[in-house]
Amino acid sequence: MSAAGGGFSDLRDRTLSGAVMAALGIAAVWAGGLVFTALVCLLCGVMVWELTRMLDPEAPFGKAEAAGFTAAVALLVFTLRLGGGWLLGAVALAVALLAWRFPRDRGMAAAYLSLILFAGLGLIALRGVYGWDWVLWLVLIVIGSDVAGYFAGRMIGGPKLWPRVSPKKTWSGTVAGWVMAVLIGWGFIGVLGAGVGLMVLSVLVAMAGQAGDIAESAIKRHAGVKDSSSLIPGHGGFMDRFDAMIAAALMVLLLTEAGLLGLVRDCAGAGC
Repeated sequence: MSAAGGGFSDLRDRTLSGAVMAALGIAAVWAGGLVFTALVCLLCGVMVWELTRMLDPEAPFGKAEAAGFTAAVALLVFTLRLGGGWLLGAVALAVALLAWRFPRDRGMAAAYLSLILFAGLGLIALRGVYGWDWVLWLVLIVIGSDVAGYFAGRMIGGPKLWPRVSPKKTWSGTVAGWVMAVLIGWGFIGVLGAGVGLMVLSVLVAMAGQAGDIAESAIKRHAGVKDSSSLIPGHGGFMDRFDAMIAAALMVLLLTEAGLLGLVRDCAGAGC
């Protein structure tokens, strides 16, 4: 009875924390503006704190907290005060300074710090420039491809994608995630008023999300930890929950900077 009770207790914690995160996320996306920007910056700061604790476990108390606080405030100020190349350059400088403070694994730290902070820019830009419905498209691509990959991987099985880093992921699940991304992209063409190229971009976003999941698994294996932290009851840490999302958001930023997202958005009227 005690084991069963513990299992149901964990399920309760996971459900409640998941519901709270979903409610806060939906409210922030709907509100947009400073509310959404501040929440994104806060989440980025928390993930920088988690990353610092994993890659620098012997750091004195306050170092990881200072890194997370600095990252959150810097991202918020840069976003509100700068734009264009100045904004990208300032964030890159912040990444370099934060990574330099790591005693080892600076390359790995710099890579994941870049992922976190530039993904934050991607989310903020997507909401501010394109609107809440594009954020919904991004979220559903990440969730849909993950769910499709989960069930396909267990029902179909087959060769592993990268067994040394992520032993549970299969090629069947990976491809199923791409197929789901195409379907979601197709479903959003009318909603977003976009061209058919949205389906291609949806697959790229799904691929990025899958890569982000693998990247975080690799960091945890390197650090010898199961979860990035224990901040979310029943879920682990914020990096555990948003690893795919931040990688997908970074892809969106790259697509935006390359002009491809705008091209797809403006393409429907031209019939392309």
